[in-house]
Amino acid sequence: MSSSVIGERAYSAYSRLPSLTGMRFIAAAMVFFFHASLTDPPQNPYADPFASDLYQTLFSKAGWMGVSFFFVLSGFVLTWSARSTDTMGGFWRRRLVKIFPAHVVTWALAMILFAAAASDPHQWLPNLFLIHSWFPQHEIFISVNPPSWSLCSELLFYMCFPFIIKGVVRIRQERLWSYAGLMILGMVGVQVFTQFVLPDTPQTPEGFPVSVWQFWFGYNFPPVRLFEFVLGMLLARIVMSGMWFRSLGFVHATVLAVAGYALAMVVPWLYGLNVATIVPIVVLVCTAATADIEGRPSVLRSRTMIWLGEVSFGFYLAQYVVIYYLRQQMDARLFSTPLGTLVLLGLFFVTLLVGWLVHKFVEKPAMRRWGRPRGGGGSFLAKPMVGQESTSPAGEKARL
Repeated sequence: MSSSVIGERAYSAYSRLPSLTGMRFIAAAMVFFFHASLTDPPQNPYADPFASDLYQTLFSKAGWMGVSFFFVLSGFVLTWSARSTDTMGGFWRRRLVKIFPAHVVTWALAMILFAAAASDPHQWLPNLFLIHSWFPQHEIFISVNPPSWSLCSELLFYMCFPFIIKGVVRIRQERLWSYAGLMILGMVGVQVFTQFVLPDTPQTPEGFPVSVWQFWFGYNFPPVRLFEFVLGMLLARIVMSGMWFRSLGFVHATVLAVAGYALAMVVPWLYGLNVATIVPIVVLVCTAATADIEGRPSVLRSRTMIWLGEVSFGFYLAQYVVIYYLRQQMDARLFSTPLGTLVLLGLFFVTLLVGWLVHKFVEKPAMRRWGRPRGGGGSFLAKPMVGQESTSPAGEKARL
């Protein structure tokens, strides 16, 4: 199969990119195990200092890498699934319906279980409306259900997408890699600015080796995450155009991911948030997409992995609520290593159950009720991109 065939005709068989759907759950699980490893608040279940430190060290970068993957994936999938029939209003409505009902339910659950007693309206109101990551105050951007901060960035992505895509589709193919490189340089530039320009005090309450200002701007502030999102958009065009390195397989991608993760553990802390792992994420996303296009074997598109990927959004939003609340009910008790591992697995499966409930009884009904396409309005994409004439919509299956 030639690269031109990949770029123009090979989309129909796996146009929904099921491997990326399966990969979403792996990223969500990484975020779960990162949060469960924290000792402040005391969520790490291990009494033995060696086991506790080992667990926390091994997963110390997992949350950062998982979120960065989600942002790149969002740009990739929204570009992949964009159609010349899409209207701006319809696109925004579907995106809002996709995230807000699940967010409101998990927000309410967090408020009922623990957050209402520990937060004021100036904290929980911005969280409810998904604007809390725009505030540099730690007690606001980390309020109520902390993982929901990433949805503030997603909302910005959705608002900008109809405008950015117009520029992305005009980029000549031979310049796509140059623009992708510029996005990575932009990510580096953000962390250089954060390290050398922003105040280095006060330190974060979590004990991270940076200030609250640095953590907020270098990680939580939505505009700085646009680099990853636009990078994902460019990667979609690169794959569509048949410009990806087809010789790279899952083994190469996995080895590179492990190497990037190890690099994140030794570079200065700010650069471990997303810079050290961005190239492995690029390779993982494009390799998985290419495997689906070409019909190569992929365990990521097994029925189990696809199901896990479909419930991963609910899982992601529920994980901190489940971990924090249930560890509170245990009085933050620490356990022997075998028992602590069982506690950790128990928290994982409870989170998976809650994530499935959110998916089945909140996400899906909301999309059925309000997410269907409606007529009227002009398209924000003047013409289909290369290779999209035969594709079916992918956005609801391969999205965070």
